[in-house]
Amino acid sequence: MNRKMPVLKKINALLHWNRTSHWVFSGFVALLALIVYVWWPLVEEYIATYNPAYPWWMQFDWLLLGDFLVMSLLIMANANLRHDLPIAVIGLAGGMVIESWGTQTELWVYYTSERPPLWIIPAWPIASLSIDRLFSILNHLLRKIPQKVYTLLYWLIFPFFYVLMLIFVWPTVNKSLTLMALLMCAFLILTPQVKTRELVLTFIAGAGLGYFLELWGTTRLCWIYYTLETPPFFAVLAHGMAAVSFWRVKELWLILAPRLFQHRELSKEAINTQIPIVD
Repeated sequence: MNRKMPVLKKINALLHWNRTSHWVFSGFVALLALIVYVWWPLVEEYIATYNPAYPWWMQFDWLLLGDFLVMSLLIMANANLRHDLPIAVIGLAGGMVIESWGTQTELWVYYTSERPPLWIIPAWPIASLSIDRLFSILNHLLRKIPQKVYTLLYWLIFPFFYVLMLIFVWPTVNKSLTLMALLMCAFLILTPQVKTRELVLTFIAGAGLGYFLELWGTTRLCWIYYTLETPPFFAVLAHGMAAVSFWRVKELWLILAPRLFQHRELSKEAINTQIPIVD
């Protein structure tokens, strides 16, 4: 029991709420309210599916509520705008790219037939922040696993994913967007990997959350893949790969941002310290 207490305290610290947490949650709720307002016809269409002949609890979308509650709690955990803002921005941009690729090539389609629908894009930064929190928890719980195990897992998981990806996207391999996606994933997998622990755990966290999101979306026919699976195994793992690609971009930003800001400060300092020439 005593050995478990430090672990529980650490998990509690990782899930701690602060003042920023409430701002983040308020922004999340405001975003949802904006989506409901702008796309109210879709909400009306969803409400119209209610059948008064059946009990409300049989028709209530408990999976959607569960996904909403879990992600709400996760994004509030240890919220920090300086840390979270790059993750959210990268998730937003990355989500737009991924949704554009999938819907333009018709690997998956939304019930509104939009390619892509703008109302789904805000889900990506929320999911990215949730995955970041899940990674922190996994990173602590599995901290005693040797680094060499993660290196082995890396070279088992990622090549396996790439083979699945080739099989899944093969019908659209003649399309430029699919070729770009394949090249990008190959680049991310084959480039020198130092932090295999972080990459593996991020992949697991992304795939874990992705399963429940995909299960909701495909079983409710919000979107459907060309294979008609609910959901396809590849789609679940693709959330893990997307999380890894976002993580790599974030790491690149953390390297470049200080240099960019330092260069800007040096430029300002150089301008301010110039000696005026007096005729």
